[in-house]
Amino acid sequence: MKRRTIPAVVLLALMLTGCASPAPRAGGYRQVAMEEAVELMEREENYVILDVRTEQEYAAGHIPGAVVIPNESIGTEEIAQLEDKDQLILVYCRSGNRSKQAAEKLAQLGYTNIVEFGGINSWPGDIVTE
Repeated sequence: MKRRTIPAVVLLALMLTGCASPAPRAGGYRQVAMEEAVELMEREENYVILDVRTEQEYAAGHIPGAVVIPNESIGTEEIAQLEDKDQLILVYCRSGNRSKQAAEKLAQLGYTNIVEFGGINSWPGDIVTE
């Protein structure tokens, strides 16, 4: 019986794909640690910080410059406050659960540059209250 072997070039390609930078999650967004999100905010320009908690939670304290669009209001309709679907959108909530849900919904709406970074509970910077 003849034994089949996998060509070396195929093995090399498979090994190298494991070394590539992390791909977006299945939902079409990247999930990063809070520290990386802070670095993105310092380094990038023209981004949106999106708070997906309720209006009441937002008013009680939010990241400076953040806009609020509650997770529950994100559905199948276009979002007027987020016109540019290729703009960097940094998404957070209280603990990280709703921000993941919102990031998935945004990806389904066609947004291409979504970064989910968890919850305001871990935010190291200033908090704005209204």
